Amino acid sequence: MIRVKICGITNMRDAMAAVDFGADALGFVFYDKSPRHITPETAAEIIEVLPPFITTVGVFVDETEKKINKIKEAAGFDVVQLHGSEPPEMAAFWPKVIKAFRIRDFTDLEPLSKFDVWVTAFLLDAYAEDSFGGTGKLFNWEIAVEARQFGNIILSGGLNPDNIEAAVRKVSPYAVDVSSGVEASKGKKDHVRMRQFIERAKKTAL
Repeated sequence: MIRVKICGITNMRDAMAAVDFGADALGFVFYDKSPRHITPETAAEIIEVLPPFITTVGVFVDETEKKINKIKEAAGFDVVQLHGSEPPEMAAFWPKVIKAFRIRDFTDLEPLSKFDVWVTAFLLDAYAEDSFGGTGKLFNWEIAVEARQFGNIILSGGLNPDNIEAAVRKVSPYAVDVSSGVEASKGKKDHVRMRQFIERAKKTAL
């Protein structure tokens, strides 16, 4: 069964809808330049009322260990996601870490071998020069297939209800991650699209 992460959660209504629709994980972006940025206090309010068995992920870009720990303590999320140019040893500070890589071509897979003993999953996103995620851009899924040799792959980048079935069939990833592909506007989810995305991803992976 494939896992589905809904990222860029900014409010209680979207969080509870994602859970009701069958999401396995929710992502909270603590990068202040993101339009989906959330404060630790707001994230904590949401996380506190989530039902059991929902994994919560804090997303950071080139942040310090001290700052991540401070936010983690305040918000109470489960897993750290590093989405910048962090070195491999950065992942050693927490028991469960997702390391994101922005993909342009097959050469972008080379750093994964340096992280495979440090992280629990790799998130592959489409490269954009001016953004660290949530761009809605696709990348070549053949690269994601190749990346599976390094460990658990979370497929991201340009996924939406219209292409998620093809993506899951092609890549067979450990999980899929979506943000802009199920939004009504930046930071606000379209609940119809979110439900469609989750249902189609899980149906295709059966």
